[in-house]
Amino acid sequence: MIPNPWDVGTARVLEALGFRALATTSSGFAFTLGRTDGNATLDEVAAHVAAIAAVTDVPLSVDLENGYAADVAGVSRAIVRVAEAGAVGGSIEDFDPEGGIYEVPEALERLAAAVEAARALPVPFTLTARAENHIRGNPDLDDTIARLRAYEEAGADVLYAPGLRETADVRAVCEALTKPVNVLVLPGMSVAATFAAGARRVSVGGGLTWIAVGALVDAAQPLLDGGSLAPPPAPLALRDWLAS
Repeated sequence: MIPNPWDVGTARVLEALGFRALATTSSGFAFTLGRTDGNATLDEVAAHVAAIAAVTDVPLSVDLENGYAADVAGVSRAIVRVAEAGAVGGSIEDFDPEGGIYEVPEALERLAAAVEAARALPVPFTLTARAENHIRGNPDLDDTIARLRAYEEAGADVLYAPGLRETADVRAVCEALTKPVNVLVLPGMSVAATFAAGARRVSVGGGLTWIAVGALVDAAQPLLDGGSLAPPPAPLALRDWLAS
């Protein structure tokens, strides 16, 4: 179980709760900058990674979107930058925000550059390859599986198709591959059932961010109408969570 903090404080809380690894969320981090998903730069992401890595002791993987680059060399550069900042893993997706889902040959060329960069690092680096079909308007399970198989053969360590919702689809993907599969758990999906279907790693993407933002809005909105501030749902153990 690898939850997704969106800033240094939430990373420290999740580590203190007992999670053994963390992953960044591109949408959650962009929110901290007052932007929507896809609008952070590699420089900003690298600084974000360095800040989290400096105050946590658990492994950190990074959502690198499409490598923040139009060219293959840029994908390699993204892997090196976050590794230098303290990450020991990262994901590269097959989606270009300017042009849509990459054709498989181009996606493989970009992934190959990421694999080469990861293997050249002085420390082990877990590279995740993402097939974006299901969250980009093309929920074609056969195409998703074909892409993940190709990414597996290209050297990715973990395969990931965010947006799978049905247990049967999770199982079909996991059974079609030999390397570990990461599954994004969406509202209503059971973590236990997802692992039982064959997932080896489970993340939540921006889910925790939006739950927190929703709670903020629910607490702040009544103040506009002269209402009162509701207390936190439970005492917050900040001294324990943020102990040095």
